Amino acid sequence: MDPQDANNGMMATLNLAGEPDGPLAGLDAVIKDVFDVSGTVTSFGNATWARLHPPALADAPIVSRLREAGARIIGKTITVEFTFGLEGQNQWYGTPLNPAAPDRLPGGSSSGSASAVASGLAAIGIGSDTGGSVRIPASYCGLFGLRPSYGLLSLAGAARYVPSLDVAGWFARDAATMQRVGDVLLPTSLALSGEIIVVREAFDNANPDIAAVIGAVCDRIAAAGHPRRDMKIWSQGLDDLLTTQSLIHGREAWQSLGPWLEAHAPAMAEITATRLRGASTVTLAEVRGARRNREMFRAHILALLADGAVLALPSSPCIAPRRDADRATLNAVRQQTLKVTAIAGLAGLAEVSIPAGTSEGCPVGLSLIAAPGRDQALLALARSLVDRGVVTR
Repeated sequence: MDPQDANNGMMATLNLAGEPDGPLAGLDAVIKDVFDVSGTVTSFGNATWARLHPPALADAPIVSRLREAGARIIGKTITVEFTFGLEGQNQWYGTPLNPAAPDRLPGGSSSGSASAVASGLAAIGIGSDTGGSVRIPASYCGLFGLRPSYGLLSLAGAARYVPSLDVAGWFARDAATMQRVGDVLLPTSLALSGEIIVVREAFDNANPDIAAVIGAVCDRIAAAGHPRRDMKIWSQGLDDLLTTQSLIHGREAWQSLGPWLEAHAPAMAEITATRLRGASTVTLAEVRGARRNREMFRAHILALLADGAVLALPSSPCIAPRRDADRATLNAVRQQTLKVTAIAGLAGLAEVSIPAGTSEGCPVGLSLIAAPGRDQALLALARSLVDRGVVTR
């Protein structure tokens, strides 16, 4: 593929029929190119990886379940190289279009799946999320996107990256389709209480225009009958969560990729190489401390959400960066963004991003975060808020 011709995010076109009478019959799906589809090579966003790996012998379980439920698989989609980036760029296969804001980036690493769904090419886009790779493209492209509870969906047949943070997730243009997919992929859910906890740190971290848009949405949710609390959820602050996640992320990424990288010395984009060099320097002592801090944070958040409350916050603290943004700008956006995506990631929580307005003509997402095991109820809440007109694009 010509890197200048990424268009709607497709890497390879397929036509794999689903069961004709399944609950997802009539819906087309695309698959992020970290999941195996039988007979195709999983590139992991890198040309050398693609050259050195044979075609998959079987579908990843998430692909099999979609097909068994009736979805037709129409293609595999571009991902950021080794999924190491929130911008959505790939120098080998191209940077997919953001159909909602064509002069801006689509977000990553599940950029191709988000682009294909936002363009109307597919109804369902399968992605993966480690540090925000479903939630951020959903927010940037004006889509619904779910990062499920950690470990809820199988990652067999997927290129792994950061095992204690990686999850599979998906995009759709509407809440009803999100629920249809959830009914197929997710187990029965625990209920929610209806209470909303507005995360003050996340609003303080967001750009003022984003905070205003999502703050107004939270006001409408409360006015619609949902009990509301506004509070800071972590006394150590978001910078502490960023440091904790960055250390865990770096250590595990290098453990996953380092031996292969050293054995094959693949060509890589400079930004990928820089990030991986940084990952390689995280020490065992550093990651042990980070893991202890993570367990304290997780215990604190699980207690806060034990009765079925949900956290409410901006999915992204800013709108999508421009396609021509310089590296310093993109790095600043990345750091600002990871401060909030770390909340669900570190604690293994379920998070849904809902299109909730615009700023400067670009989509803005509202995130609702629930305790593990409440995923279906979270999708039902999102649909209810949309159907009642409480949350609108």
